[in-house]
Amino acid sequence: MTPNLLRQAAMLLTNLLDFNSPADAKLGEFFRNNRELGTKDRAFVAESVYGVLRRLRYLSAVTANEAGDPDDARKLILAWLLRVQGKSIRELEPILNEQQTEWAQAIKAKSTENLPLAVQADVRDWLWDKLVAQYGEQEALTICRSMFNQASLDLRVNTIKGNREEVLARMLAENTVKDNVIEVTPHSPTGIRMAARLNISKHVLFEAGKIEVQDEGSQLLAYLVAPKRGQMVADFCAGAGGKTLAIGALMKNTGRLYAFDISEKRLMNLGKRLKRSGLSNLHAQVITSETDPKLKRLNGKFDRVLVDAPCSGFGTLRRNPDLKWRFEATDIAELNVKQTAILARAAKLTKAGGRLIYATCSLLSDENESIAEAFLGSNSEFSLVPTNEVLAQQKIKVDTGKYLKLLPHLHGTDGFFAAVFERKAEVVKPNEDKAESAKELAVEKGEAKPTAKKAAAKPQVVKEKIVKEAVIKEKTVKAKKPKVAKPKAAKV
Repeated sequence: MTPNLLRQAAMLLTNLLDFNSPADAKLGEFFRNNRELGTKDRAFVAESVYGVLRRLRYLSAVTANEAGDPDDARKLILAWLLRVQGKSIRELEPILNEQQTEWAQAIKAKSTENLPLAVQADVRDWLWDKLVAQYGEQEALTICRSMFNQASLDLRVNTIKGNREEVLARMLAENTVKDNVIEVTPHSPTGIRMAARLNISKHVLFEAGKIEVQDEGSQLLAYLVAPKRGQMVADFCAGAGGKTLAIGALMKNTGRLYAFDISEKRLMNLGKRLKRSGLSNLHAQVITSETDPKLKRLNGKFDRVLVDAPCSGFGTLRRNPDLKWRFEATDIAELNVKQTAILARAAKLTKAGGRLIYATCSLLSDENESIAEAFLGSNSEFSLVPTNEVLAQQKIKVDTGKYLKLLPHLHGTDGFFAAVFERKAEVVKPNEDKAESAKELAVEKGEAKPTAKKAAAKPQVVKEKIVKEAVIKEKTVKAKKPKVAKPKAAKV
């Protein structure tokens, strides 16, 4: 490490601490503007600024009231190196002058035993209070501390193009990174986990569409959808399409899969991934909102509808530590309104006997159980399907009860929540069915008058309908797929 590299990292951190846009976007822009940085230098910059964001409240407490360095961002990085990474003063001597060395010694020796629990957990007070109310003090602290660690790199094997055994064998054979453990994921049948976070965008398996980067928890959401061959399925908040592609693979390229999103840019990114995937049953569609009129013609058409709702993302703090500093308590209430509206609209797309899956990557019950229970309370035509049963039917052993609740320290995934609802099937009573058939037959023979509802139709039209129904009973005819306009290429 050089003084210049530390200075560049501090400049980036200063920019990130504005919290006016996502940290990953600013990091990407920084690297594009500083292409002279080598691989190791880029790694140091990324690790140091993200390390500070993960421990910002703790490091701010450690560096408070310590004179010697007016550069706050630089102080925070040095404190991260000393207190979190365990670096010695001697290791940092090349980048410290005499005055800064004295400051570093004071930081190294400072006691933090009596820091408030919210500071130790490195979250804001309002978030800490919510987590404690939900999980209890000790569990909340354990959850927050699990977010200090960098997430593993999880991959999903695209079963349209390969299988996990083949891909794993190849990756193990090519592994040249020290201490990079590569293994199958414990829960997802198509997942592979790498300890080292490598850039695989140029890997031959990635370019061939055999693997995708996707957290194991996200992969499990596709299994909760549990699509069957030939069904109509909708990913209502598709984003860049990670779950959409996983669902398409489970459908084995049959049926019809829709990816809806309000962002044309995100769906364009899905288009790039779609080309690699080998899927041909996916149709991306930009919508203006959950109330877009073009959705009306699809009401009651879908066997499965996934709502991966917009949320706080607090389950992804290992990857996106800036979220805990960017969100205010009032933002959660606003999200709840949006989550409720989106789920209600998606419910209309679900056919009788079909399933609606609600999911978030949040840790908060306000965004999870509360939304699910309120939905059930106001939609009597839906019932809850326990997620542990849905997964067990696919031989996936993740039992968190009636809801899927994944936590980093327990499952090794990002934090996820999911609920599965099933719309009650329309039941026609046998006696009513026979009575209706007898009445229609009598009308056909002229022995009875048509009902008021059918009187408006011409007799020959009624007769044609009955004949057509008789033909359908004799022959098995595949149902015609609904005519849906394909999206323009520019929007995919």
